[in-house]
Amino acid sequence: QVQLVESGGGLVQPGGSLRLSCVASGFTFSTYDMGWYRQAPGKQRELVAFITSGGRTNYDNSVQGRFTIARDNAENTVYLQMSSLKPEDSAVYYCKADPPHYGYGYWGQGTQVTVSS
Repeated sequence: QVQLVESGGGLVQPGGSLRLSCVASGFTFSTYDMGWYRQAPGKQRELVAFITSGGRTNYDNSVQGRFTIARDNAENTVYLQMSSLKPEDSAVYYCKADPPHYGYGYWGQGTQVTVSS
């Protein structure tokens, strides 16, 4: 029932841009906080950007000023607009939904982003 489907990943050159999308279904999207995480091979998964149900945003310092997280509750979708991409941004990017009250959230399956010449 619950689904988080990421899309938009791919190969991009350094300095390029990419927009990731995560379409949610099976839960009340508008009441959930949403986050984008990434995980590179051999490294821990890290939070990239976060947006609350009320629209407040937070970014990791490494992407501040380059990435923008946004949500469209009418479309049950959260976006990650990435610009000025760097090779170190390469990772599998995951969408995560956190419920309004403490508990386990939901994860998408991830989409690969590769920044390389």
